[in-house]
Amino acid sequence: MAAAPVVASEDALPYPLTTDGARAFVAAAEKDLFELLDIAARAQWVNSTYITDDSDRLASYFGTILTEKGVDYASMAAKYAEVDGLDYDTARKLNIMRGSLVLAAPSRDGAAAELNDISTKLGSLYGKGKAELDGKEIAGVDAEEMMGTLRDPEDLKQLWKSWHENVGRPMKSDYVRMVEIANEGARELGYADTGAMWRSQYDMSPEEFSAMYDRLWAETKPLYDDLHCYVRSELSDYYGNDVQAATGAIRADLLGNMWAQEWGNIYDIVAPEGAGDIGYDLTDLIVKSGMDEREMVRVGERFYTSIGLDPLPASFWEKSQFTKPQDREVVCHASAWDVDNVDDLRIKMCIKRNADDFVTIHHELGHNYYQRAYNGQPYYYLNGANDGFHEAIGDFVALSVTPEYLVQIGLLDKDKVPSADKDIGLLLRQAMDKVAFLPFGLLVDKWRWGVFDGSTTPAEYETSWVDLKQQYQGITPPVARDPLVDFDPGAKYHIPGNTPYARYFLARILQFQFYKAACDMSGWDGPLHRCSFYGNKEVGARLDAMLKMGASKPWPDALEAFTGTREMSAKPMLEYFAPLHAWLKDKNKGKDCGW
Repeated sequence: MAAAPVVASEDALPYPLTTDGARAFVAAAEKDLFELLDIAARAQWVNSTYITDDSDRLASYFGTILTEKGVDYASMAAKYAEVDGLDYDTARKLNIMRGSLVLAAPSRDGAAAELNDISTKLGSLYGKGKAELDGKEIAGVDAEEMMGTLRDPEDLKQLWKSWHENVGRPMKSDYVRMVEIANEGARELGYADTGAMWRSQYDMSPEEFSAMYDRLWAETKPLYDDLHCYVRSELSDYYGNDVQAATGAIRADLLGNMWAQEWGNIYDIVAPEGAGDIGYDLTDLIVKSGMDEREMVRVGERFYTSIGLDPLPASFWEKSQFTKPQDREVVCHASAWDVDNVDDLRIKMCIKRNADDFVTIHHELGHNYYQRAYNGQPYYYLNGANDGFHEAIGDFVALSVTPEYLVQIGLLDKDKVPSADKDIGLLLRQAMDKVAFLPFGLLVDKWRWGVFDGSTTPAEYETSWVDLKQQYQGITPPVARDPLVDFDPGAKYHIPGNTPYARYFLARILQFQFYKAACDMSGWDGPLHRCSFYGNKEVGARLDAMLKMGASKPWPDALEAFTGTREMSAKPMLEYFAPLHAWLKDKNKGKDCGW
C-alpha cells in the first residue's frame, strides 16, 4: 500500500482548501514555474553543449530549485486534490502536478540538492564516456557509428565491452543512492515507488497501464520472433557458427547497434537475395547530393511545411547544435528543446551525413512542432497527450521517408524507385529498426520498475538487465559480465539521464496508428508501407489540431481526434508488415526458432 503523502498543515497552505483556493494555487504555481523554467532550461542547455565542472554546477543549482519547488507543489497538490467540486482543469492540473516529477526528492533538508548532484554527475559521466579500439579512445557518438559499419567480430567486441565498462561501471553506486532518494520522495507523494509514479501519468492506474503495455507486446511478439529467427540464421551464415550459433540468443555486438536495439545497420548482411537490393542507399544519396548537416535539417523542416505547418523560427537556425564541436565535450544524444516554452525551439545533435541521422532529424523536429503547437496552453498542459505521443509524431512523419518521398524532394531519380518485387527488402529494412526495437523498448522500464519497487536489488542490477535482454530480445552479451562490478544499464543514455522509456515502446505502436490514419486521409490506396503524405494539407490541419491540445485532455481524446479510435492498437503496425511476416514464416520453415 502507498504511504500517505506528507504535506504541510492546512494552516501552512498558501490558499484555503476550497475550489477557489485550489484554482488560485494552481495559477500561482504555473506562473512561478513558467518563469523559473526559462533560466533553468538555459542552464541545462549550456551544460549539455559545454560540459565543464562550472556548467555541471549551474545545471545542478537550477535543477535543485526546480526539484524542491516541484516537491513542494506536488505535496500541496495532493491536498488540494481532495477538495470536492473541483472544475475539470483544476482537477487535471493538480493530478499532473502530483505526478509530474521524473524523480521526486523527499522534503527533508538537502535531499533535493543531493538528488540533483547525483543526476547531474550521472549525465556528465555518460556525456564524457569513451569506448576503445586497439588502444585508442573513441568518442561515444563515433563508437555508435562504428558499431554499425564494422564487421570484424573482435573489433565489435572491443567497442561493446569498453563502452559498457568505461561508461557503466563508474555509475553504479551513485545510481543506487539516487534510487533510494527518489523512492523516498515518491512515497511522500503517496506513490508506492518511483516506477508506480511514472505509470500513473497515463490517465489510467499503474496496473491498467502495465496490462496495456503487456497486451501490445503480446500482439507484436510473433512478428519479432520470426524476425529474430531469420536474422540469427543469416548472421550465423555470415560469421560462422563459432561466432554466432544458429540456435539460441544473438550476440549483442553483431546487430549493428551498441545496445542491439535497432538492427538496420546490418541490413546488408541479412538482405534477401534479389529483393534485398532495393536499388538505392539513402546514405549514399545524401553524400552524393552534397547536402551538409544543416541542409539535412532544412529538408526535414520542408516535410512539415509541405503539410501546411509554419517554418521554424530564425532563432532555431542560430541557436541549435547541429554538429559536434571540436573544442569541448557535449552530450551528442539527439534531443529537441523549447527553451522558453514560447518559440525558442532548438535541436541538439552531432549529425552525421547518413540515413540514420536523416530519419532522426525528422523525428526530433516532430518534438519541436509539437512544442510549438501547444505553446498557447497553460503551463501544466505544455506537453504531449502522453509521452508516447511526443515520440510518435516525428516517427510517423519519418515513416513517410519512402522512395516516393525521396523522388519528391529530388534525392532519388524516379526511374530508381524500387519495383513491387523489392517490397520485401524495403519492409525488412524497416523491420530491422521498427520491429527489432520493440522488446528493448519494453524491457528498459521493466528493469527500472523492478529496481524502483525493490524486487531487483542493487546486487541483482546487472544480472536482471542481462536476463531481461535474454528473455525479451533473445540477446546475449559478447563477453561474460561480472554482476558485482558491471552496470550495463548505465551505458544506455536514458538510464543515467532518467528518461522514462515506456514512451518509446508506445511510440513504436502509435506511429503506425498515426501513419495509417494520415494515409487514409490522403486517399492512399496502395500498400501501406509505400504511402507518403508529403504535401497533404488535410493531414497537416488534422495533425495540428491534435498537437494543439497538448496535455489538456486524456490521451484517448487526442488519439481519437486524429485517428478516430480511442484505443492503442498494434493492428496498423501488423498490417504494414504483413507481407514481410508471411515471407519470414516461409523462410523460417524447418528452423529451430526461439532461444
